[in-house]
Amino acid sequence: MHRNSAFRKMLLRSTLFLLSAPVFAQTPIPDWCRALPRPEYKSLERIPIGDPWFEVYKVVPGVFAIYEPHQAEETIGYLIMGEKKGLLFDTGMGISDVKKVVAELTKLPIVVLNSHTHDDHVGGNWQFETIYGMDTDFTWQNAKGSREDAQAEITPDQLCGALPKGFDPKAYATRPWKITAYTHDGDRFDLGGRALEVIATPGHTPDAISLIDRANGLLFTGDTYYPAPIWLFRPETDLDAYAASIRRLAALAPQVKVVIGAHNIPVASPAVLPRLVAASMPYAPAKSSRLLIHQGKCSIRWMIFLF
Repeated sequence: MHRNSAFRKMLLRSTLFLLSAPVFAQTPIPDWCRALPRPEYKSLERIPIGDPWFEVYKVVPGVFAIYEPHQAEETIGYLIMGEKKGLLFDTGMGISDVKKVVAELTKLPIVVLNSHTHDDHVGGNWQFETIYGMDTDFTWQNAKGSREDAQAEITPDQLCGALPKGFDPKAYATRPWKITAYTHDGDRFDLGGRALEVIATPGHTPDAISLIDRANGLLFTGDTYYPAPIWLFRPETDLDAYAASIRRLAALAPQVKVVIGAHNIPVASPAVLPRLVAASMPYAPAKSSRLLIHQGKCSIRWMIFLF
């Protein structure tokens, strides 16, 4: 989750009625939607699938970005393939059928691992049998599901185009899901010919993780880094932990060829990692970087921009 959902929740009750078909059809196109399609996708191979809610792109051989461009989060999950099984790193919004998309891409067994458990990353978890999770109270609470957070994602200003056929906005919620095994910092997932290592990167949430494929120089960063404003103000955010996590990722930059984030655009240069560290220092921002700190009544809100 990377947009200001707290503000959206306050407006939810007064705007939900706009989702009725006759009114929704007249809703102005949101500004964020006007920027689509993002030009960065032109350099990636698009993979044809049957569900128009999703777009799928091959990031590198054996890695597929499952992108949801019709909702403001622009969430991206990743199907990371080995020779024996695949790992789905995040399951998206749960607005349409991500399991069906995965089945179009592979017939191998799938395990699910979440970059963290905000609603826009676990929406399809309930569809899968094997789900690894961090052993935190935050993870367990989110595994119970949520209606409030989900409903805030489908107000008219959060949608770009039509919702999937048969989707019921009033019934939309993040469904409960079951953690079938724990994962920890340093764990390795052997997919057969490809190994992924878990890196605990708490800060954005207590259960945030990244994955590194050392053999191929791939770093999957979840919401710890993505190429858009990085929101760091929710109650579960720990700024000190976030600062330590991004320093840890920045130290890996010499080993990384591609940084792969969870929103907006799939790929970035590893050069963004030290810039992210510099941008998080409010008194010493890096050149061409900007840190916005907003002092609210109850908390300090951080939002990091990298340009």
